Amino acid sequence: MTDTAPDLQPDVLANFQFEIYGQGLAGEPPSLPISMAALQERAREVLSPEAFGYVAGGAGAERTMHANLEAFERWKIVPRMLRDVSVRHLNVSVLGTPMAAPLMLAPVGVQSIIHPEAELAAARAAAAHGVPFILSTAASRSIEQVAEAMGQGSRWYQLYWPNDRELATSFVSRAERAGYEAIVVTLDTWLLGWRPRDLQCAYLPFLKGEGVANYFSDPVFRAALARTPEEDPAAAIGHWAYQFANPSVTWDDLGWLREQTRLPIVLKGIQHADDARRALDAGVDGLIVSNHGGRQVDGAIGALDALPSVRAAVGGELPVLFDSGIRTGADVFKALSLGADAVCLGRPFVWGLAAGGQAGVEHVLRCLLAEFDLTLSLSGYANVGEVSADAITSSG
Repeated sequence: MTDTAPDLQPDVLANFQFEIYGQGLAGEPPSLPISMAALQERAREVLSPEAFGYVAGGAGAERTMHANLEAFERWKIVPRMLRDVSVRHLNVSVLGTPMAAPLMLAPVGVQSIIHPEAELAAARAAAAHGVPFILSTAASRSIEQVAEAMGQGSRWYQLYWPNDRELATSFVSRAERAGYEAIVVTLDTWLLGWRPRDLQCAYLPFLKGEGVANYFSDPVFRAALARTPEEDPAAAIGHWAYQFANPSVTWDDLGWLREQTRLPIVLKGIQHADDARRALDAGVDGLIVSNHGGRQVDGAIGALDALPSVRAAVGGELPVLFDSGIRTGADVFKALSLGADAVCLGRPFVWGLAAGGQAGVEHVLRCLLAEFDLTLSLSGYANVGEVSADAITSSG
């Protein structure tokens, strides 16, 4: 892995808008929507109702999904004037992973229901723009396939902790051998949440053999089967169901995981200050404030509302990332202002994948990075490290 982020000058990020205007002079408006809302509608047009509902939906009445977006509305940017922002510095490094900007692609599973190239297309797009990619355990392409597709691109591995510790060790070891730079343990999905859109369609893609590539390719998983997944896919899916749900994991198990890998361990799903302090005491290396995009607990706190207290609980002792609700460059700015070291982008890149494959994901990244660069500079900041709570105000 490289020690520095790719040489993507900030003015190039911002000037994506002039590239678009220049193409307009030649009568070539963008082939993909610029706004994330319009891109979502484009994705709706090309996806099956079941696939669209799986990505777009949330738990229960989807109040937590709405809370995630509403939390951003309550914070307003306060631009500062007469500051030299002619040269900006967006590069950051989190746990030794270099980033062209404080942005990662969040772990999103089952991408084969979105596009035939699935995670390979999204991973290539991330690598092309210096954006680290977090691969889900529930991926449609294996740990090794995604690593090969990314080349030298930075990548983390997200672990859904299985029932079998030997299988968990195998997943982590495979990721380490394949050049992943951190292990992200998702804490909020020991069981699947109540998701009415999926239930109405009676649709769970894993039961159709989607999103199980890491399981079916794993030697420990395969050794537990009487016949291979290729010979008896139904039995393999049944074993997947047994392995996936594991609500017995507690704080005491983190010490065991620490013994299995030399990679940094990041906990995803922290929303309470007490949990943040307990994570610090447990010796983990980083946190991601997230409510799984509102997909697990209906009526829960908006993720952005949880961010300040989590940051205050750990101070500067741990990197804190943010996930759940990022839609625009302004959202990135607000999350940094409230204490995030970087953010994770989820649903928007999936809509780009649906609409245009790798090129669609790259379109989303270029739009978001350009908007963030412009928001940063027009708010009076030349360096992401300068952004703090002074840059925003609450509207109540």
